Amino acid sequence: MDARTQQMLSAPALPLLARMAAPSTVAFFIQGSVSLAEVWFVGQLGEISLAAIALAFPLLMLTQTLSGGAMGGAVAASVARALGAGDVAKAERLVWHALVLAVAGAAVLLVIFLLGGKAFLRFLGGEGEVLVQSHSYAMLLLAGGVFLWLIGTVSAIYRGMGEMQFPAAVMIFNALIQIPLSGCLILGWMGLPALGISGAAISAVVSAAILCVPLFLRLVKSNFPVHLRRSAMRFSKSDFNDILQVALPGSLSPLLTIATVLVLTAFVATFGEAALAGYGIGSRIEFLIIPLVFGLGAAMTSAVGVSVGAGDLGRAERLGRVGGLSAGLVAGLVGIVLALFPDAWIGAFTDVPAVHAAAKGYIQIVGPFFFFHGLGLSLYFASQGASAMSWPVWATVLRVVVAALGAYALAFVFGFGLSGIYIAAAGAMLTYAVVIVVAIRAGAWRRANKI
Repeated sequence: MDARTQQMLSAPALPLLARMAAPSTVAFFIQGSVSLAEVWFVGQLGEISLAAIALAFPLLMLTQTLSGGAMGGAVAASVARALGAGDVAKAERLVWHALVLAVAGAAVLLVIFLLGGKAFLRFLGGEGEVLVQSHSYAMLLLAGGVFLWLIGTVSAIYRGMGEMQFPAAVMIFNALIQIPLSGCLILGWMGLPALGISGAAISAVVSAAILCVPLFLRLVKSNFPVHLRRSAMRFSKSDFNDILQVALPGSLSPLLTIATVLVLTAFVATFGEAALAGYGIGSRIEFLIIPLVFGLGAAMTSAVGVSVGAGDLGRAERLGRVGGLSAGLVAGLVGIVLALFPDAWIGAFTDVPAVHAAAKGYIQIVGPFFFFHGLGLSLYFASQGASAMSWPVWATVLRVVVAALGAYALAFVFGFGLSGIYIAAAGAMLTYAVVIVVAIRAGAWRRANKI
């Protein structure tokens, strides 16, 4: 057993998670700035383009959460459990299985969008130029989506080994490439064609393709315990199942999370383009919480996975408690600060009063509930490490129900309008976190591992 694995099994919980999470948290925060930069670039194009990218944003979120969250978390957890059990050969076989699943996942999303993408965007309220721009963005993004999936999957392999610094450095470099490239392709800087929001999609794909190279090279030639070896390319149903038993139920969580965003987007769209654009700004800010929490969540996936592989469920649960509370406090602090000083940052994205008001209303209602968003999301990642995904999935189902029914009732039955939709979104975050916390305290991880 290598030194990193031994450390994950013995070091005090909070210092261990803080040390493991620090590189990824910084990297994901910087990567999250890509999303905000794109909103600023698109904001220079006007209200229609802002509404269009808000309409297509759930598809970007789906690609990233499926590849880096559901599949990536499952891969990291599987590799970590194999290393915790001392089975390096299995871990190296899992690398090949993970790559095959990443390519398949990208292909499935592209085919689904080709079959019904435009109808889907129209269902969300897209029409006219907004529909044209959002469809173009999504088509380009998903056509090159395999590179986004590969980055998420290979980075997860490193995290499963407890190696957080290298994938974090790659993510930072990705942001340094993607932000200026997005400005060039969206607005036509440096003599390049101004492609509008389509430029944002091309920038994301090109940046991911470039950074796949160092990720693969280091996996082949490094001194890490797990390598990409041709001799390990032996496929089996049991190894696919080891990943899929977490990835498949885990994929329901981001799918249902996106369903929540889609339902709320459709409701918001009924209030006009300004409301949709403002909600788009607010939801991008919420999306920034995911990178912040993902750094700690990724550390929890690996550390919990190693503990479960070694048969130490008590340590796994302790890691979950410490990590979940820490993630909630970080996310909650960010949400409260943004809610208290909304005018200090919304003006950077738009100067249209109606759009500004819609974004401000969102963050002032939902921001204080980011604590529960961080708590629930981090425990979702920890549950991947424990191979216990049933309750996180049920929690996400309830989140969709609370968001959809609550938003409809508050906005259209009781007449709260946009504020009603935002209140329902906040209540859904609370529901999600409470269900997962109660399930873990009641022994969900122990039952999943028959301990």
